[in-house]
Amino acid sequence: MNIDLTGKTALVSGSTAGIGLAIAAELAQRGASVVINGRTAERVAAAEQAILNAVPQAKLRGIAADLGTAEGCAALVNMVPDVDVLVNNLGIFEPKPFEQIPDADWFRFFEVNVMSGVRLSRAYMGRMREQKWGRVIFISSESAVQIPVEMIHYGMTKTAQAAVARGLAETTVNTAVTVNSILVGPTASEGVQDFVGSLARAGGKTPEETELEFFKTARPSSLLQRFILPSEVAAMVAFVCSPAASAVNGAALRVDGGVVRAVF
Repeated sequence: MNIDLTGKTALVSGSTAGIGLAIAAELAQRGASVVINGRTAERVAAAEQAILNAVPQAKLRGIAADLGTAEGCAALVNMVPDVDVLVNNLGIFEPKPFEQIPDADWFRFFEVNVMSGVRLSRAYMGRMREQKWGRVIFISSESAVQIPVEMIHYGMTKTAQAAVARGLAETTVNTAVTVNSILVGPTASEGVQDFVGSLARAGGKTPEETELEFFKTARPSSLLQRFILPSEVAAMVAFVCSPAASAVNGAALRVDGGVVRAVF
């Protein structure tokens, strides 16, 4: 399938590493002009260079802004007032026993993982509906369906993202605007690799041994039995952004390696 996004402007929040970086690179490869975002100018510049190394013809713009705050979202929207594709990828996670999660963490996770996407969607969807074309994608997680006991606050935000995406899709009737969420399974992002590395060191094992043990004990329902590659998530995002996916709207699409056992 030839996915051509030439002439489209795409914003990928939290795109300096991991899944976000892979998505930005994939959309740039497909011809889109991509806005790279991170909290610091240094990380944004490094991400731009990484993409240009892989996609020399990439059309990029880097903007440093903390989208986990209302002020950061407003600043970015002021600099980029119009986009055709919005990928709400920004997110944080942290394993922590429920009894040890203070109120501040619940609010912080909701602010970063949910409200960043709410604010950006609110800013851009009106124009998408006016021009009768647009794509909004929330990078959610299989944790939205199977809440992980080790980070319930994270799972809560992922369920909220899927709910927001479905609700926003209801506002796109009779337009070529679509809003979908992607339920991603355990992925070899920068944060996950650091987490696995720390577990391996603590247990005196190799990262490979720790990965095998993780899927045996924590995610035994995975059919893939390995961490998903960020590029595999990016491939789904590129399809959903394409004109070929015009009938895919209001969906929660799984790129989870078969972790979720439900048929629907």
